[in-house]
Amino acid sequence: MTRSMIRLLCLLGFALFAPMIAEGSERPNIIVIMVDDMGFSDIGCYGSEIPTPNLDALATNGVRFSQFYNTGRCCPTRASLLTGLYSHQAGIGWMTADQGLDGYRGRLNDHCVTIAEVLGSAGYFTAMTGKWHVGFEQGITPWGRGFDRSLNLPAGGLHFSNQTGSKGGTKLFLNGQQVSRDDPMFDPPWYGSDLWTEQGIRYIDEAIAEEKPFFWYLAHVAPHFPCMAPEETIAKYRGQYMKGWDLLREERYRRQIESGLIDAHWNLEPRPEAIPAWNSLSLDEQQRYDDMMAIYAAMIDEVDKNIGKLVTALRQRGQLDNTLILFLSDNGGNAEAGVKGKYNGTNPGDPDSDVFIGQCWAHLNNTPFRKYKHYNHEGGIATPLIAHWPATVKPRPGKADWIDTPTHLIDIMATCVDLGSASYPETFDGNAITPAQGQSLKPLLTGEGTFADRPLFWEHEGNAAVRVGDTKLVRLGNKGPWELFQLKADRTEQNDLAAKNPNQVAELSNQWRKWARSANVLPKPEPKQKKKKVKGQNQPVSKG
Repeated sequence: MTRSMIRLLCLLGFALFAPMIAEGSERPNIIVIMVDDMGFSDIGCYGSEIPTPNLDALATNGVRFSQFYNTGRCCPTRASLLTGLYSHQAGIGWMTADQGLDGYRGRLNDHCVTIAEVLGSAGYFTAMTGKWHVGFEQGITPWGRGFDRSLNLPAGGLHFSNQTGSKGGTKLFLNGQQVSRDDPMFDPPWYGSDLWTEQGIRYIDEAIAEEKPFFWYLAHVAPHFPCMAPEETIAKYRGQYMKGWDLLREERYRRQIESGLIDAHWNLEPRPEAIPAWNSLSLDEQQRYDDMMAIYAAMIDEVDKNIGKLVTALRQRGQLDNTLILFLSDNGGNAEAGVKGKYNGTNPGDPDSDVFIGQCWAHLNNTPFRKYKHYNHEGGIATPLIAHWPATVKPRPGKADWIDTPTHLIDIMATCVDLGSASYPETFDGNAITPAQGQSLKPLLTGEGTFADRPLFWEHEGNAAVRVGDTKLVRLGNKGPWELFQLKADRTEQNDLAAKNPNQVAELSNQWRKWARSANVLPKPEPKQKKKKVKGQNQPVSKG
C-alpha cells in the first residue's frame, strides 16, 4: 500500500471518530514559522536593535522560551522539526549527500513520519511554503511526505524572482509541479518573504473552505546568504551599524539582562582574536561592514512585516484566537565566509549581488554566546522560540515570565500530536516507525501539567554535546577535548570545569556515546581523502 492509500484509510477512520475527539475542545490550527540562519539575539524581544514590532507583539501576547534548542545546521534541523526525531534517526545527520550509512543518507528515511503525515491522517489540511532541503534531489518532496499543498524550493538561497548568481537557477514547485518563477499568478517581481506568506494565506483559505483545521509549515529563506532585500528597506538601516559590533553587542547584552532573558552573572563572551576591534578599522572598511549588516537587518525587517501580514489575515478570517503560532530559527548566526564575509556586486543587496555577513556580525547575531552555525556550543544551537495562542495561552510578558525549561525541536512533533488529537504511528506505509523522541510543550504553554526532565543530545560534523539538567558537556570537532559547563551559572560557556571533574566528564561522555550508537550517529562515514593538487592543474578538493 502507498502512503496516500494508508492516509486515505486513516482519514476514513478519523471521520468516524472525529465527533468524539472534538467533543469538549476545538483543535487548534498550527503554524510553525522557521527562519534560516538567524542568530539568538536578532529580534527585538531577544535583544536586537532591529525593530520587529510584529514578532514582539506575538511575544508580548504569548510566551517566550529562553532555552529552546535546534541542531545547529539547516538540514538536520528541518529533519528533526518535521519528524520529532534526532536528525540522524531520520536519515539526515549531515546535509543531503548520501554518505552510505543509515544516519547519513541525506534524506528523510522510511522509518520516520512527518508532522504533515500525522496531522493529515487526523483530518488536518496540511501546507508548507518556502525552503524544503530534506532530500528533494533523492525524491523526498513535500507532496510525497504528507503536505496537501506546497510552494517550495528544493533547498534555499533564493530571495528574488529575478535573482542571478549561484542560486539563479533555483527551481520553484507549486503543489508538485515545477512552475516559472515569473508566472503571473505570483505577481513578479517578488521578494521571497512575501511570496511564502501570501501563498500560505491562500492555503488557509482552502482549509477554511474545506472546514478543516490547518497545519502550515512556513520555512522562510531569509536571512540566509546571499543576503539581499528590497533597496527601500536596506536604506532604512544604512549608517545604523557604524557603531560597530563591539558597542552593539554590549547594548544587546544589556537589553537581554533588562528583559530577564539572560542572567546578569553570565559573562559576555569576549570578542574573539580573529575579529578586529571596530575602532581599528578604516572608514572605508567600516562603511563596507555597515552596509553588509544593513542588508541583513532589512531581511529581518521583511520577515517581521510578513508576520504582521499573516496575523492580520488570521484575524480577518476569525482564525487568530485558535491558532498556535510557533516562531524559531534553524541554527545560530552564520560565520561562513570568515572574518571579512563577502560583499560582491555593483549594488550589494540587489538580486545580482553576493553578500555574506561573515564572522564579525555573526558574533553580534549570537549575543551573548560562543560560536556559530555548525557548532554545538550555545551560539550554534540556541534559538528564540515564541508561542502565541490567544484561546489557550495566557500572555506572560514580564521579566520573570520567560520559560526557561530546556526544550528542543524534537518537542514540536509531540506538541502537534497532542494538540491535534492525533496518533503517532508505530508503522506507516508498511515500515516500522522510530518512536518519537520529544515531549509535548502543552504543559509549558498552559502552565498546567508537568514537563519531565530528560537529557538532550547533539552531533554535527563531529561537534557534539549532551545536556543533563543544567550540566552541559560539549566538544569542538571529532578530536576536540570535552568541555564541561554549569549553564545555570555560566550559559555563555566561559568557565570550563572539565579538568576539575574528570569523573563527570567520563560519565557524560559515556552517556553521549550510548545515545550516539542508538541514534545512528555512530558509526560515522569515513572522511573522504583530499585529492592531491597536480602542478599546473586547478583541481577541486572534495569535502568529507
